[in-house]
Amino acid sequence: MGSIVVRHTEPQDWPSVKDIYTHPVAHSGTLQLPYPSGKVWEQRLSNIPDNVYSFVAEFDGKIVGNLGMEIQKNPRRRHVASFGMGVMDDYQGQGVGSALIGAMIELADNWLNVRRIELTVFSDNLSAIALYEKFGFVQEGIAQGFAYRKGEYVDAIYMARLRT
Repeated sequence: MGSIVVRHTEPQDWPSVKDIYTHPVAHSGTLQLPYPSGKVWEQRLSNIPDNVYSFVAEFDGKIVGNLGMEIQKNPRRRHVASFGMGVMDDYQGQGVGSALIGAMIELADNWLNVRRIELTVFSDNLSAIALYEKFGFVQEGIAQGFAYRKGEYVDAIYMARLRT
């Protein structure tokens, strides 16, 4: 097994992050569209808002995973964060997602005082659901017809982790 390093995303990482979402499993498990634009990713990573924390995971020096966590701006929801992530298809199941989520939770719990982390996951993404459950996320509900993917509507599961 290779060495996984999680670090803050830098603007110059955009080509590698864009490449993650060119892979069919990685983009179909997110709300990203296929054929991502380099310009869009370059702008996105050059202008990360203050309430967003972005990480990349390097596997033996190659960027293979990305996670973005957004802290809610509404004063009554500042204790809440949401996140999305993608792992390059060939690196799924090798600890990359666990490393990214572990880093996010450490930052949220110990530095940002986040009490609730929430997410949506497609109901057919069983490996992602199992990963989130491993970190204490629980299912809270189902959104029927949540998104359009590959010519059909798919359901999503709302999940959250509460720090007590």
